Parts: sequence; structure tokens; C-alpha cells
Amino acid sequence: MLKIFSLAIMICSYSVVSIAAQNFGEGADKAKLVSISKLLENPKDFTGKSITVSGTIVSVCKNRGCWMKFASDKKYQTLRIKVKDGKMVFPISLRGKKGFATGTLRGMTLPKERAIKYLAHMAEESGEKFDAKSITGPHIIYQLVPTGVTIE
Repeated sequence: MLKIFSLAIMICSYSVVSIAAQNFGEGADKAKLVSISKLLENPKDFTGKSITVSGTIVSVCKNRGCWMKFASDKKYQTLRIKVKDGKMVFPISLRGKKGFATGTLRGMTLPKERAIKYLAHMAEESGEKFDAKSITGPHIIYQLVPTGVTIE
């Protein structure tokens, strides 16, 4: 009986530990939650504002852990979460976990040539394919610069 009771306590203890959230920076403010699909429909409406997004983490920077991509609630959409190198370090082990990130949406307009180089580099880092012919002119890239991230 004592062995069964001890086993039950260990299982309960493990469950509590495994559901604890991991915070980076201030942690995320879930009261400001906006879906990634809504944000990407009209990014200019959210640019420069403090918002929170959530999604499954589909990729993480392998070199310095300075960015990760969240999958959108809409198929084939992702949003990049980017910090200055060293400010927060996201381990590759976060892939597949649910994340929340609070920060400011920023847009960068890249000339065609720079956009091709940047997108080719990002595709290579993420192990994705990239077709340079898909870029026909200047390209705007949106990313969230977080002040806090929570991983569940």
C-alpha cells in the first residue's frame, strides 16, 4: 500500500512540474492576445503597438537562439519572434511547444535584392525551400520584438 501511495505522489509531483510555464523576460501578458491570422490580415493596424500572440513553436534559431517562429491559427502562416542577440536565448528544445509572446510588431521594408538574400537565409536556417523568383519587388517583413515570452 505504501508503494502505491508513493507512486501516486511521484506521478502527481511530476504532473505539477511538467505543466509549469517557462518565462523569458517579463513573461507574456495574455490579456493582450491577438491571433496571428488577424495580425497578418492588417499588420499596419498593429505595428508599433504592444500585443501578445500565441502559437506552436515551429522553428528556433540554431546559432544564437535569437528568434523563433510561431505557427498561426491559419495554415501555412508563421510569425517570427526576434530579440537582439543575447537579450533572451530560446533553446531549440522549445520546438513543438505552445508559446505566448508579448511585444511590439515591427515592419521592415527590404529592397528586392536584400529581400531575396534575407528570405533565402531564413529558409536555409529553418530548413525550408525558397524560390527567389517569388520576390518581384520590395518586400515587407513583419516580426514581433518581444518584451516577454511564456512557454507552456
